[in-house]
Amino acid sequence: MSFQLTVLKVLAGQSAGRASVADLRHAVAILMNSGKDWTDRMKRLAEHAPDLNIFSAKLVHRDSAGWEITEEGRLFLAALETAVAVRRSPLRSVDDPPTTEPAAPGATDAARLTDRPRTHRQTTRRRRGKRRSNRRTA
Repeated sequence: MSFQLTVLKVLAGQSAGRASVADLRHAVAILMNSGKDWTDRMKRLAEHAPDLNIFSAKLVHRDSAGWEITEEGRLFLAALETAVAVRRSPLRSVDDPPTTEPAAPGATDAARLTDRPRTHRQTTRRRRGKRRSNRRTA
């Protein structure tokens, strides 16, 4: 049912959650043909909702103006994406050390950047600045 999930994603991405049938077809066609990444993503979502029917579950409302995602549809999609994200993320226990070292209290971005090596451009600019300041004081 990855097609139905694609419809949900397209409608959720619209500002009002609504699209005409023509706009919906166009957007779905682009996504379904966009490559393996999208297809794989929808398959992962579909594994969690194998018998999905967006109309009988009242996740999408159809009328003469087009299709609209319902509040239940938004909640369902959010819960589904959360379930997939949790399943894919590596589990860490409370005792595991963090993967990155936290910044020191009050440390600025500039202070953290001083530890990395300078590029040629940064070195050249720094030298130019020193030359200019030396000219002013002489």
